[in-house]
Amino acid sequence: MGRRERIGLMAFGLGTAVGALLAQRSMGRHRSDLFSRRPLRRWSALGYLSHRPSVDSVRLLRDYLAWEELPLLLRRARGIVRRMEAKLG
Repeated sequence: MGRRERIGLMAFGLGTAVGALLAQRSMGRHRSDLFSRRPLRRWSALGYLSHRPSVDSVRLLRDYLAWEELPLLLRRARGIVRRMEAKLG
């Protein structure tokens, strides 16, 4: 492998790592924004919770379902709750 290929491979790896870190940081920052006034933050918080199934998450999402008014976010939250309940038994 030549020098250019190694540099390209290293740049690709570094870019991938930085992208993953930024995505994780963004999700972590918005995980507590489930009841935010901003719909995009609520969407992000739902995405964060969807990867962390637990009884507490289901309870929190049920409270959220009673609070949320936007149909798109309601559908997403209902789907997440259904998947979590099926997974948790």
